[in-house]
Amino acid sequence: MRSETRDPEPSVSAGSARAERVACYRGRLKVWEATLAGLERRDSNFSRARVACFVLFVVLVIAGWQLSFSWLSLGVPVVAFVILLVVHERVLARRDAARRAVAHYQEGLDRLHDRWAGKGVTATDYADASHPYSGDLDLFGEGSLFDLLCRARTRGGEEQLASWLTDHASRCVDAAVIRARQDSVRALIDRVDLREDLAVHGVAARVQVRPAVLIDWGRAPSLFSARARRVLPVLGVVLPLLAGACVALWALGSNLGPWALLAVLVIEGGVYRAMKDTLARAAGPADRHGHELSVLAALLARIEAEPFEEPRLVELRGALISAGQPASDAIADLRRLAGWYEAQRNGLFAAFAVVLMWGPNFAGAIERWRQRHGPQIAAWIAALAELEALCSLANHAFENPDDVFPELLDAPTEVGEGLGGSCLVGEALGHPLLSREVCVRNDLRLLAPVRAHVISGSNMSGKSTFLRTVGSNVVLALAGAPVRASSMRLTPMRIGATLRVQDSLREGASRFWAELTRLRTVSELAAADPTLFLLDEIFHGTNSHDRRIGAEALLRSLLERGAIGLMTTHDLALAKAAEVLAPAATNVHFQDDLLDGELHFDYRMREGVVRKSNALALMRSVGLDV
Repeated sequence: MRSETRDPEPSVSAGSARAERVACYRGRLKVWEATLAGLERRDSNFSRARVACFVLFVVLVIAGWQLSFSWLSLGVPVVAFVILLVVHERVLARRDAARRAVAHYQEGLDRLHDRWAGKGVTATDYADASHPYSGDLDLFGEGSLFDLLCRARTRGGEEQLASWLTDHASRCVDAAVIRARQDSVRALIDRVDLREDLAVHGVAARVQVRPAVLIDWGRAPSLFSARARRVLPVLGVVLPLLAGACVALWALGSNLGPWALLAVLVIEGGVYRAMKDTLARAAGPADRHGHELSVLAALLARIEAEPFEEPRLVELRGALISAGQPASDAIADLRRLAGWYEAQRNGLFAAFAVVLMWGPNFAGAIERWRQRHGPQIAAWIAALAELEALCSLANHAFENPDDVFPELLDAPTEVGEGLGGSCLVGEALGHPLLSREVCVRNDLRLLAPVRAHVISGSNMSGKSTFLRTVGSNVVLALAGAPVRASSMRLTPMRIGATLRVQDSLREGASRFWAELTRLRTVSELAAADPTLFLLDEIFHGTNSHDRRIGAEALLRSLLERGAIGLMTTHDLALAKAAEVLAPAATNVHFQDDLLDGELHFDYRMREGVVRKSNALALMRSVGLDV
């Protein structure tokens, strides 16, 4: 196990607040590591004690056979073994919880020291190649924004967070909604205990009961007819009692007993045959998912116990009630019913289950549970999902105390000396996925009359990274999270980008055609709502003349539709577009310096058009004779 003392101290530039976060995590990690060490020792002791009980049992069996000891003495090791087994299971559960807590804080320290990539939720389930900015801004996958942010333990929580990050392709979220979400995140920042408990109650793998399946099951019409709902509870009690009475008659020597029992079994078999399809679907998604339901119940119980004061959080907690019963208790009841229902599949118990009408009885009980609580499942899942997503953002805010919550402005609005339209103003913007030690920050001011920057610069000077910096921070801002900046103001907007457009062999589309398709999407976004465009080296699949005319026309069209944004270029001819469209567009650039035969970049954005190129120097640096 890695010792927390091996982690380097945060840099002075990170500030004392971040150092306090590190100290907080280290202190809690130390406590949990000590707890885990003690539980592992107890685990070993109980394992040895169980082996000792087994050995004692064998010794007593041999002694009873050879020395005529009382066979009753065998009960001592048997009883001791059973007691040890029960207590040991509890110790193992506590040990596993301690391991999850240790992992929780180790991962937190890794994020604080920028070693987080690949240790969060790295699945690409939510990625969409056609999405207008998801792939361009590295939202999903290893080392992605989702990998950094997501701490959800249920799939519903993951889906909610993913939707907050990707919604800005389909709609323009109201500023009031985002401000309310920010208030909820702020209220959760210091609730370290809550996030710890959610991690401990959760599991290493995602809970696999898919929310949509559980919700659809809860809303579905009854599998049982009205007649079956009336008759089945009666048959479920009467037929097992009759079977028991027949067995008793048989035991008492009555000749009627066997025939009566056979008649009862035939009736029960008929009931099973008539309900074959219904019983196969009775438990729905609860069947064979008992552990996931237990996790869900634990998460709900922990949230129900939290004393929230922020209005939206109080409202979400209030949604976790159904028919006067807490949602956690209702889910725990479903877990128990599903467990009992599944018991009929046990090979040793199956025959008795048929006689006892076990399947129909518990299928009916599950159906009664569904009739009572099923319609509320959607509200429970939604509340839990939103709370988990909010906790993920709050966790990010806690671990990044130097990041700030942006100011969301209503549009149209007056911002500084600019009036009306969309705006995006950021000071010291940095990329949230880059290490703090290497992250270079730049200011940005897209505010009337200037609503677009044409960014020129040499290869590897930082143009594309700056577009991703702006896009990633806007995504965070519109999700309700803090941003990597010293300050930021913006109006709600949709986002369209062309940083990672690829050809498609399957669809027979060249990169140029794929780029045109994406640019059409960006243009359609701008026609519908306020939009931020991030265009990287567009039209480089065609000649310089067509590229210049096309880029200028596109930029003009986007600005006329009220969009704001950035466009990068290697072709200095495209920089003239900003001059033609001034003052709505201006030229800025990134540059490099050739020192002692080596290129150096400072990744700082400057005003004007770049005046030098490094392409030939790069060619020569790899040995090309140019």
